[in-house]
Amino acid sequence: MTQVIVLNGGSSSGKSGIVRCLQAVLPDPWLALGTDTLVDAMPASMQASDGGIEFAPDGEVIVGPEFRTLEAAWIEGVAAMVRAGARVIVDEVFLGGADSQQRWRKALGESRVLWVGVRCDAAVAAGREVARGDRTTGMAASQADVVHRGVAYDLEVDTAHAEAMECARTIAAQVR
Repeated sequence: MTQVIVLNGGSSSGKSGIVRCLQAVLPDPWLALGTDTLVDAMPASMQASDGGIEFAPDGEVIVGPEFRTLEAAWIEGVAAMVRAGARVIVDEVFLGGADSQQRWRKALGESRVLWVGVRCDAAVAAGREVARGDRTTGMAASQADVVHRGVAYDLEVDTAHAEAMECARTIAAQVR
């Protein structure tokens, strides 16, 4: 049985909408956790220090060693929940491409994972970013391709050409 669904895509690519739809269409209860969950749980001082996470004016995301330490603990915590029996959908942004995926692979070990790439044309994601109003302008365009570099997927969906529910149904069909 699939225990984890990892959705990787850039900011404003549509991952969160797909997660909500997946929770609605999958027959069993699935927890939704993501990189935003981790950032929101951190103290505000982590967003104002060189060691934490910084959102540059041009949309670049810069992470420091304190962030990486907390991120590693968080990933291990999610993996522990999976080993304890929780089914988890992870909403991620692999800023480090293949290196980011490798950190998750190591932590998840023998767990059954469905790796899903959530693609979205940079211009479409940038338009969503502006409409949302809660992201640093430029983040969506800068992440649209870089998060996929060297990442291996079981399945890819494209939210520029399919609605969240359609993507969720495509993903759900691969969950065993």
